[in-house]
Amino acid sequence: MNLSSDQIQRYARHIMLREIGGPGQQRLLGATVAMVGAGGLGSPAALYLAAAGVGRIRLIDDDVVSLSNLQRQILFTSEEVDQPKTDTGRERLHALNPDCEIISLKARLDTSNADELIGDASIVLDGSDSFSTRFDVNAACHRLGRVLVSGAVGRWTGQLAVYKSGITKKWPPQERLPCYRCLTPELPESEEKCSEIGIVGPLTGIIGAQMALETIKELTGVGKSLAGRLQIFDGLNAQSRTVKLPRDPNCPCCGVKNRL
Repeated sequence: MNLSSDQIQRYARHIMLREIGGPGQQRLLGATVAMVGAGGLGSPAALYLAAAGVGRIRLIDDDVVSLSNLQRQILFTSEEVDQPKTDTGRERLHALNPDCEIISLKARLDTSNADELIGDASIVLDGSDSFSTRFDVNAACHRLGRVLVSGAVGRWTGQLAVYKSGITKKWPPQERLPCYRCLTPELPESEEKCSEIGIVGPLTGIIGAQMALETIKELTGVGKSLAGRLQIFDGLNAQSRTVKLPRDPNCPCCGVKNRL
């Protein structure tokens, strides 16, 4: 793939980076990612990935824009309230960067449609607000051998991780990497929603942008992967830490007795 003169100008700041350069930018343009959820996390992540020149973005969400979304979901405007997020998101992302093919999928991912919705994406970003959806996304990525970039937020705190259990499931047990259910093995008895506990808007931008950054690193093969680690950000106290995330040999998804 040869970059056009317009693309060289558009992506000049990437091309100048020795870690990315022209070859890395070409890999971004040839990549396909799937975005599960176009809300608080998906909005900034999708904007940055489109701006970065990711060739195809599969935008997966079954919701419509509501007025309460606009405090943090920067992909939408007041005029788009009550419109499907995937349709308005596709228009906004394409307007930002016509190089990108935006595939609008108005659906809620579950076990019955996960493979179809993820499609040919090599990396899946999960910014959903449901543990059951997160479990289904994780199971599909483990089964299909896809990289999963997972973000979550609540009130003032966010977390980020990269999961590669599907890629390493054929490795020796001691070398395999954890999946999302190594961190959260079972569904919690109750789920706290943003509508119930509140959330500070810019926090979703911080974690969403970090999801985009980790995706770009994975697609271009630069830097140290976050796989096997969990990053936790405390916005109220301006503190961040990264902890090791061990693999659970008895994990209900990627454990030895539960291979998918």
